[in-house]
Amino acid sequence: MLEGVAAAQARRSISALSKLTPSTARLLEQGEAREVAAASLVPGQRVQVRPGDRLPCDGQIIAGHSSIDESPVNGESVPRERSEGESVFAGTVNLDGVLEVEVTRSAENNTIARVIKLVEEAQAAKAPVARFIDRFAFYYMPAVVGVALVVAIVPPLVSSMLWSESIYRALALLLIACPCALVISTPAAIAAGLSVGARNGLLMKGGAVLEQLGKLKRVALDKTGTLTAGKPTVTDIESFDGVSDDEIVRLAAALEQGSSHPLAVAISDYFHNINGQQSQATLPKVDAGRALAGHGVAGQVEGRELMLVSPRYLQTLTQGSSKLDATITALETQGKSLAVLLENQRPIGLIALRDEPREDSRKGLQALERLGVQAVMLSGDNARTVAAIGKQLGIEAEGELMPEDKALRVSQWQAAGLGPIGKVGDGINDAPALAAAEVGIAMGSGTDVALETADAALLKNRVEGIAEMIALSRATMRNVKTNVALALGFKALFLVSTALGITGMWVAVMADTGATVLVTLNALHLLRYRFNDKA
Repeated sequence: MLEGVAAAQARRSISALSKLTPSTARLLEQGEAREVAAASLVPGQRVQVRPGDRLPCDGQIIAGHSSIDESPVNGESVPRERSEGESVFAGTVNLDGVLEVEVTRSAENNTIARVIKLVEEAQAAKAPVARFIDRFAFYYMPAVVGVALVVAIVPPLVSSMLWSESIYRALALLLIACPCALVISTPAAIAAGLSVGARNGLLMKGGAVLEQLGKLKRVALDKTGTLTAGKPTVTDIESFDGVSDDEIVRLAAALEQGSSHPLAVAISDYFHNINGQQSQATLPKVDAGRALAGHGVAGQVEGRELMLVSPRYLQTLTQGSSKLDATITALETQGKSLAVLLENQRPIGLIALRDEPREDSRKGLQALERLGVQAVMLSGDNARTVAAIGKQLGIEAEGELMPEDKALRVSQWQAAGLGPIGKVGDGINDAPALAAAEVGIAMGSGTDVALETADAALLKNRVEGIAEMIALSRATMRNVKTNVALALGFKALFLVSTALGITGMWVAVMADTGATVLVTLNALHLLRYRFNDKA
């Protein structure tokens, strides 16, 4: 009953996804825009999406060009530029340009609705883990009662044994067979394991999850926010025509003042980090600053006409040099986003940015390898960036995956017998795969939906925590098996001796109580478990 209540609560939490889609949309009719309910939109209609608005539907851009924050859907840390003819998704955010979008899917079939459906289906398909003790007790208890009846009734009928003696032996047998030690052996160890995990920031939602973790053979990890920091950082600065690197950063940071675009924030943070607390006072002001929708920014800094634009927009402005083109190609091949600084439409430098791996990602992946668990990266980010990060971390990687694609990969691996499968992620886009995997693990900094959908959570946001969970699970299950062996061994020994009349009631009492104390102490010993980086 409690498991059913928990599952229902988790499914209700998934409804929070629906809040990503705005309740209203600006429907275009005969060139005029009017507010309508987003749920009423049907394929073929056209809507206007202003800068800062969430898209109310899945659709195709008919007019306009803008940067779209698609992180709610695919987890990509850097917004993507979208223009006429390209597809956009419900729940994503239009950052800087006015768009005219043609609806391609109705509200009940858009991207967010499909994510909700996938999560609910996967959760409903998860069968509860049948506990060994429950299955054993189903046969054990009737068998013991049957043997006790035989011991009480048969000997007086076929021999000269007194009824009082046979009934005494039967009662002693029932006592020694009482499954106290057996029943407590599993929950005591499970409770200890869950407690150890909680003390170390490893939250597991029940014994079934703890048991399954140790069986994992493959773990699929999201990139953005899981293996990487979740935000772009400056990785390279290239300067031309004798301009210094510091000057390139200073001018770029000046142009990006006040912008909330992730690349702009990264450049500003980099400038402030290298110049200290007084950097804001030394940053020059921008005159005639303006946004180039979907392409970059422009303005006058210290009387110089500057622009900070994407390489694609640069091609429309000036004829690039072979050195510049080679530099751009080399950096983009590494999966980096570029911003080119121009003075009077002449390139004077560029800044490369990328969402870099967490400091502990490599150690965490090495720990999984030592445990014999294969790690694979599944990401919604562009394939080039994913391949570059995968190569840097030394794992198999696949990019440009929608939420349903990630869930499909997990299902394919399960069908191919590569499971049990674990899935680690932090975003809404990971929710279907988290639910489809045997064990879904959410990063503690992730969205509420991811945390609710997952079976476990890494509260300290450490990739190494995945291996620690698996190691703790295996240690706990070894403890459980030891307890079961001790309990059954005691039972087998004294059942035979009691049935033969070698041991009496007082020995049965001591054996039953002693076995219970022994397995409890062994389970409590698990509380002293320590995580070993080398293990």
